[in-house]
Amino acid sequence: MVEVILGGIIGLVCAIWVIYDVFANNKKLDTGMKVLWTVLAIFFSIITAIVYYFMYKNKKKK
Repeated sequence: MVEVILGGIIGLVCAIWVIYDVFANNKKLDTGMKVLWTVLAIFFSIITAIVYYFMYKNKKKK
């Protein structure tokens, strides 16, 4: 039971992080891509966060 709750909290945090970062920090994306990232973050939160990190956040560090 604790694992399910912990997994849900982690998924929620990942989804919130992706949605926040898309709208607040990634000004270069057009509206369609922002909506796509938001929908993906809602349905596939942890996987979307990992993909988003490697596509956008990892490029900024280089």
